[in-house]
Amino acid sequence: MASDSHHPQHPSISQYWKIAGLLAVLTAIEVSLFYIDDALELGALNVAMLLILAALKFVIVVGWYMHLRFERPMLNRFFAAGFILALGLYGVVLAAMGIVAIRGS
Repeated sequence: MASDSHHPQHPSISQYWKIAGLLAVLTAIEVSLFYIDDALELGALNVAMLLILAALKFVIVVGWYMHLRFERPMLNRFFAAGFILALGLYGVVLAAMGIVAIRGS
């Protein structure tokens, strides 16, 4: 079995708490956007902001809590490809349900 000496130092407990706090703040922003959209009717802009926040939270969770940033680059590519495929599928489902209009020529 190979030695773990090639890994950089893992985050400390305080760093995990800071990341948890950041995730809580991002979640609060998402919830706020839901209620703001009801009042201001932001439409597609709100959907875009929520998707960006979801992607950011995904990267943070995978990178920090799943320690993906310490793994081989090939594993990072698998997670990125899966995430891109999931976003594409989400877009197709939304379009099929008529929630998001796909503009074509």
